[in-house]
Amino acid sequence: MSLPLLFALGDNPSQNLSIFDPASPPAESIRVLSVLVFAITGFIFLVVEGVLFYSIIRFRRKPVAQTMEPPQVYGSKPIEIAWTAAPTMIVFVLVLVTTRTLWDVKITPPKPKPDDNTLFVTVVGRQWWWEYNYEYYNGRELGFTTANELHIPVSKGDVNRPVFLTLKSADVCHSYWVPRLAGKTDLIPGRTNTMWFQTGEAGLYVGQCAEYCGTQHANMLIRVVVESPEEFERWLEAEQRPAFDDPGVRQGQTAFLAQSCINCHRVRGTPAQGTYAPDLTHLMSRQTFAAGMVPNTPENLRQWVNDPQKIKPGCLMPAFGLSERDRDLIVQYLSTLR
Repeated sequence: MSLPLLFALGDNPSQNLSIFDPASPPAESIRVLSVLVFAITGFIFLVVEGVLFYSIIRFRRKPVAQTMEPPQVYGSKPIEIAWTAAPTMIVFVLVLVTTRTLWDVKITPPKPKPDDNTLFVTVVGRQWWWEYNYEYYNGRELGFTTANELHIPVSKGDVNRPVFLTLKSADVCHSYWVPRLAGKTDLIPGRTNTMWFQTGEAGLYVGQCAEYCGTQHANMLIRVVVESPEEFERWLEAEQRPAFDDPGVRQGQTAFLAQSCINCHRVRGTPAQGTYAPDLTHLMSRQTFAAGMVPNTPENLRQWVNDPQKIKPGCLMPAFGLSERDRDLIVQYLSTLR
């Protein structure tokens, strides 16, 4: 496992990424299909290899004196029918079960309505981070944007809380994959795809962009935080507020707003209204930054502001050559955005 992915695991290093440990209905459907395919192909492998080894042993080369020309048989209608019909039937069965799995996994998103306990989020893949636009939950409009950490409510008891994701790309092809929640779904420029999942197990689920998208593809990590409905409601309420205005860091805010950071980043409630880079309104509420690469601590944030290229080479944020004073003021300000 790569070092960035270990960071993505955060407070739960035992988190596994196996498709054989599903935590949602779509992932369970994929697991069942995978087991069936492995069973069928494994049986075929054993039969073919068994016949091969039998033939090698049974008809191995004998001394020259005992060698005879074997009978020459040109064609056998029963054998030809068998090796044509059997693969055809196998392919037919696999097509049927795959189609059924696709019906389970690819559900047309419903329209939001009151008290539906459903979360709608638009995911935008960017080089090399994830933008989450929260649209509706339980029928009410949300209308805020965050980055890199997807928070969702857990399904409890008889109450299901499905999550429907609308997947888009702002630049190149990406692929959204959280193995224990759902299968891979591509984000393609100019096209909109969808996926859904729900889970009754709270905790952290990690994933990865599964489509090569450039220099930092391997460090485009995914974190899905599944919380109790009460915790999720509190998180929604906090995220919908504008940025915290702390008079104690007014100089840091001024230094931040004086830089070209505001052309790319947004901090709601301030003149910073950029949409090209992650929304920083509640930056410090996230456990990591740089798409899950490093823990979100003041020291790591200071290193990032000083020179992002040392942490994530090739990322689209340059080093600004800030003075030590301006850098410290900006980090102090960013550290208050909770």
